[in-house]
Amino acid sequence: MSNFQEKGIQVTQKSKQAWIVILAFICFSLLLILAGAGKILNLAFPVGSFAIGMFLYVREPLLFVGFNWWLWFLTPFIRRLADWKSGFTEPSPILLAPYLVTLVTVFTLWQHFPKIHRQGGLPFVFSFIGVFYGFFVGLVYRSPIQVILALLEWLIPLLFGFYLFVNWQNYPSYRQNIQRVFLWGVLVMGVYGIIQFLVLPEWDRSWLINANFASGGQPYALLINVWSTMNANRPFGTVMMAGLLLLFVNDNKGVLGIPATVAGYIAFLLTKKRTTWLSWILGLFVMINSLKPHIQMRIIVTIMVTIIVVIPLTTIEPFSDVIYSRFETFSNLEEDNSGDARQETYNQYLGEALTSWTGEGLGGPSHDSAILSTLLNLGWLGTFPYMGGILLSFFSLFQGSESRFDPFAAVARAIAFASLSQIPLGNPFAAVQGVILWGFTGIGMAAQRYYQYQNNNQKIERSNTLI
Repeated sequence: MSNFQEKGIQVTQKSKQAWIVILAFICFSLLLILAGAGKILNLAFPVGSFAIGMFLYVREPLLFVGFNWWLWFLTPFIRRLADWKSGFTEPSPILLAPYLVTLVTVFTLWQHFPKIHRQGGLPFVFSFIGVFYGFFVGLVYRSPIQVILALLEWLIPLLFGFYLFVNWQNYPSYRQNIQRVFLWGVLVMGVYGIIQFLVLPEWDRSWLINANFASGGQPYALLINVWSTMNANRPFGTVMMAGLLLLFVNDNKGVLGIPATVAGYIAFLLTKKRTTWLSWILGLFVMINSLKPHIQMRIIVTIMVTIIVVIPLTTIEPFSDVIYSRFETFSNLEEDNSGDARQETYNQYLGEALTSWTGEGLGGPSHDSAILSTLLNLGWLGTFPYMGGILLSFFSLFQGSESRFDPFAAVARAIAFASLSQIPLGNPFAAVQGVILWGFTGIGMAAQRYYQYQNNNQKIERSNTLI
């Protein structure tokens, strides 16, 4: 048997072991939920997730990335199931699980930091500086626990994006993995979102009431703003925006393509979040304009088929009244309560934000605007390096030509751009929304680095041939 074959068998065995560990953890969590042992799960779930994350990080990097995404998708749902029979827990330790697993990638930062500037990771360095500046300022004004939790929300997305970027050699594998994860993610979250709207399971109703989640709608079926397996409709809308854009370039959808598309778009519209709707349109525009003409035509045909399949379903009750009444608010902005609330917030805090040089540090009040939150938390001294890192990374993303022939690279930078466009009306930098922004920024930069390496190798081979 050749060395290559032996290596392949070893990899297969390691994958099987990793899957056994993951499935055992899932079964253990389900048993605790069914037994009403949510208090035990409150500690067992984050600890178990972290342990599995460490195991996968060392043994199976691809499964580590997939496990990471699924925790961001499903952890709030698991929290609601745990609270349902055991009582509402606030704050819930379960919600720390995806943060702890992604935190494992700090070892990648430690390993590559001495040579990060030579690898093209300078944008990440600038943004890290901005976040840690806000952390140290926050320690002056607030309790350490409050500041550390806020640090996790801002730092974790950056670490994940950096991890995907520095592993650019594995870009083809990560590309396939992300497409597969989001295909299943859109299907699962979309189907559950529709069920949630039509039925509103008791665990969701109970959480909606106990958490005082005003933007979730009323605690009755057909009267909620869908948040599916996540903890709010805006983060859910942002994740679905990314997943639905990825469906356009996924050539391996198979039989899951149509049900994922239908369920995904209906649930996406039922969030009633206009900001994420508009960011999806912007992302679609950026993606199409990045591709070669023949790929553009293929995507346009896919869009037309999607419209033909989805639009008739949105005219069916009880979806139609909810969706179309929300669309009507685009032409009736003077009666838009949420718009009035945002304008009032800007009027109240914009002056303070624009004159905040040092900021009040991480852990401060969160506003429905990244402009206000960033300036008030980081001040100009922290905002300059943080936003400088984002601008440098976007400059890098839009300089390469790989998106012309690689649809995934095109959609990655489109998702990053669409996420960033939510700055005036949301905070795309923290928590799961930040993971979407920085995750797709990182994989987009990895694509650029990968193709640069391929092109350089081809040039060297041609030179050697001529010699």
